[in-house]
Amino acid sequence: MTDAIRTAIEGAGAYLTEHPDEARYTDSLATARVESGLRVRVDGPNGEVLETDMPSAVGGAGSSASPGWFLRASVAACVASLATMRAAQLGVDGLSCEVDVDSESDDRGILGLDPSVPGGPLSMRVRLRLRADGLGLDRLEEIAVWSVEHCPASDAIRRAVPLHIEVTTD
Repeated sequence: MTDAIRTAIEGAGAYLTEHPDEARYTDSLATARVESGLRVRVDGPNGEVLETDMPSAVGGAGSSASPGWFLRASVAACVASLATMRAAQLGVDGLSCEVDVDSESDDRGILGLDPSVPGGPLSMRVRLRLRADGLGLDRLEEIAVWSVEHCPASDAIRRAVPLHIEVTTD
């Protein structure tokens, strides 16, 4: 598996080095529709489906995970993928990787009760449990830091990404 991942990454890197104009693109669309109450279904262009619901404390039914949980899950999955990719690039076989992501929030922000409190997380923590034969903690930490720094999901949390809001009636 490591060789297949490394080969794919090397191929993608070589292609993008030769065609840098193709490296930048618009990511696939996610379209959310309220189904009932606070239950939301999100559809992607290739049949992807994600369903969320808010907890009962804010009027939801709690029938699915909240959007905030999917944000943390996205970071966890992305970091785990990137750690595996980085290990493959470095020729590390047999990497064992688990990623936990949690965050601290203040509900006054999401409810608009205090304008000084942001609606999103106040902080986020990414904890990686990594093991690989022959690698010490220093090398595993290098893989961990690289994976968090290059993960698109954690990058979007770490820096201010310009956000544009458009409203239409169609």
